[in-house]
Amino acid sequence: MPRTRRRDTPPPRTGPSEKDVLRGFLDHLRAAVAAKAEDVPEPAVRTPGVPSGTSLLGLVRHLAHVERFTFLGEDVADWPGTFRPRPDETVGSVVADYRAACERANTVIDACTDLSRPVARPGRTAPSMRWALVHLIEETGRHAGHADILRELIDGSTGR
Repeated sequence: MPRTRRRDTPPPRTGPSEKDVLRGFLDHLRAAVAAKAEDVPEPAVRTPGVPSGTSLLGLVRHLAHVERFTFLGEDVADWPGTFRPRPDETVGSVVADYRAACERANTVIDACTDLSRPVARPGRTAPSMRWALVHLIEETGRHAGHADILRELIDGSTGR
């Protein structure tokens, strides 16, 4: 297995506000997750790398659902199913869907003028935008670590 070392990117430079910092770190993690999957060939990108069945493509697909649920209020009926890419989904389509979900989420984040205000959750108790941002940083960071390991198992690549 060839080993390629990518240069790690430093933490993002952000604006001075709390929202700038939170959004900057979230965007940094989002980009890292997408980059881990975007140039991995089939079938390796969808092949589970661990006994739980988690694949690199499944992680990206799951995070798109998390973005839409958290910031756009979309319902998810089957959370475990969000980790399983459909046969018709490709690396390109899943990464594009993830990036589109992030862009739509960023529109909601950018429109928020008070981080203590609730995010949209029709029919449910909604957390504050601050909580939602911190949760997405935690969720995306956790899965970025999983993606790092899965990518290294596929082709030896490390770094961001």
